[in-house]
Amino acid sequence: MVLHWREETEEDKQSLRVFSGKYCYNIGMKVLVIEDEHRIADNIKQGLEQERMVVDLAYDGISGFDLASTESYDVIILDRLLPGKDGLLICKELREQGNNTPILILTAKSLVIDRVEGLTNGADDYLTKPFAFEELVARIQALTRRPHAVNSQILKVSDLTLSLTTYDVTRNNKPLSLSQKEFALLSYLMRHKGIVVTKEQIIDNVWGYEASILPNTVEVFMGYLRKKIDTVFPKKSPLIHTVRGFGYKLGK
Repeated sequence: MVLHWREETEEDKQSLRVFSGKYCYNIGMKVLVIEDEHRIADNIKQGLEQERMVVDLAYDGISGFDLASTESYDVIILDRLLPGKDGLLICKELREQGNNTPILILTAKSLVIDRVEGLTNGADDYLTKPFAFEELVARIQALTRRPHAVNSQILKVSDLTLSLTTYDVTRNNKPLSLSQKEFALLSYLMRHKGIVVTKEQIIDNVWGYEASILPNTVEVFMGYLRKKIDTVFPKKSPLIHTVRGFGYKLGK
């Protein structure tokens, strides 16, 4: 598996509306990777974060199933052979629960009968190891473009709405103009509405591989968001709250 790193350009710092293509499409997408080989899992996480996705990791079947059952994801990347709980069983039980999150089976098993077994147990796609990272990203994007994934592309908290496909953000039906990083930060907060998230969690999920980011950077960007989401709507209840000593929470 080969990962291709990309440096952030000056263009990346401008409004999302100047972006097009796959780079923009990935922003704010949330992916769960369930893979017991730590090196592969960590490389996938690092690569997808450079594609501006939010990534959760699980190294065994039990913790992976718990995350998949309780959190909301756009795509689940699922290894077939896992300790604790087999990947096919995870897939089957998620479908029995009514969980329609697109699932991409990732495995070294390449026989046709293995692929058929994965698909008949509820998987949406199948990718064998070793694989090109570009193909993994392309398959993720293809899965999220399918009709059953449309609903997960709209995030809503009170009268604040964010679209992960058109990149439109509105409050009280008024459009808001956000930078790329502001959009990524807001989408992370909206996915965790009502939950207190720490500065460290925000840095890991919004900035990820950018190791030079400091906690006060989060404060600066939270200030930017407050001005655009709360300050300009003085008659509305503020949605962004600071929880002293812990972090931030989005919601009434």
